[in-house]
Amino acid sequence: MVIANFSNAQKTKFDSTLKIGKTGYRVICSNKPNKKNNLRVTLIGFEENKEDLNIDIKGQVTGAEIDDLNKDGFPDLVVYIVTDNEKNQGTVFAITSNENKTIAPIIFPSLMDNEKYRTGYTGNDVFKLLNGTLTHKFTVTDNTNAATQAIVARQLLYNVVKSDNGVWKFNVIRSIDIPRP
Repeated sequence: MVIANFSNAQKTKFDSTLKIGKTGYRVICSNKPNKKNNLRVTLIGFEENKEDLNIDIKGQVTGAEIDDLNKDGFPDLVVYIVTDNEKNQGTVFAITSNENKTIAPIIFPSLMDNEKYRTGYTGNDVFKLLNGTLTHKFTVTDNTNAATQAIVARQLLYNVVKSDNGVWKFNVIRSIDIPRP
């Protein structure tokens, strides 16, 4: 298991191969500090699509994991990216295997698009996979008590679902606010 804790964001090249059986992914990113990097994903053991996936990302790769996120029996890839080193803010890039023949993106929703989850958001993102569920933990400031402004952690649990238009996406299945002692 890889835990993406952005307070320890990787400053050097990221190069990791992840496989389940004979199928998997090689993830490479130069992680230059200029905020724009090329993320290259090489497909391993795929029958039809054998070309590397090259995309430009804003940020640096801190980790990657492989698991069956959509419960179809084929390995999917999650790459953790830190987009703001000062606040340790992160995001996820993910793809799903279509029966080890081709790939399709899994859309990760922006936290900023959801008022309920973004309220009080201060960063310090930590991502990890747990039995096919993506966990996303981060700190929030609770402004309900202006005298103390207690810091709490919020954890979102995501599963992967197919939307009405056939696109795979992460869907929040649970939100937990954890008060700090």
